Amino acid sequence: MVLLLMMVTVLHLVTLAILFIATMEKSWWTLDNVENVDLWHKCMYDNNTETWLCASVNENEWLQSVQALMVLSVVFSSMSFLVFLGQLFTMSRGGLFYFTGFCQILAGLAAFAAVLIYTFQRELILQFSKELSKGRFGYCFILAWVCVPLLICSGVLYVHLRKTDKS
Repeated sequence: MVLLLMMVTVLHLVTLAILFIATMEKSWWTLDNVENVDLWHKCMYDNNTETWLCASVNENEWLQSVQALMVLSVVFSSMSFLVFLGQLFTMSRGGLFYFTGFCQILAGLAAFAAVLIYTFQRELILQFSKELSKGRFGYCFILAWVCVPLLICSGVLYVHLRKTDKS
């Protein structure tokens, strides 16, 4: 059981790190090596200076909802980890980590809603992009999709996890 507890903790920390990277990095949409767009910035490569020039994105309702849901997902997952640590040291033997699992599942559902909105509304979100048809989803978007099942699985594991020994 201690091994399962350690594995769930490592899974939670890895998922939280991936979720944070997916929310903050600059590659949700990419157009070759000329343009990168994330939830917060639009970056274009300047051939003259050989640097990336970044500016804030023009926000619309769809982008704001994706931003809010991804931040909410990070908050729920962080809160879930802090609650887990608190429950680990204060919960009586045999107790279940219901609240921790519930917060983690909510984080997964928030991330799921965010990537679904970005997937289906990308034309409206990226309306300022040069050539939308030549672009593709970036690695941060893929990381966000990877986080969804990891968050939900770890939430389900927390719900079924029992505290067996005193920590």
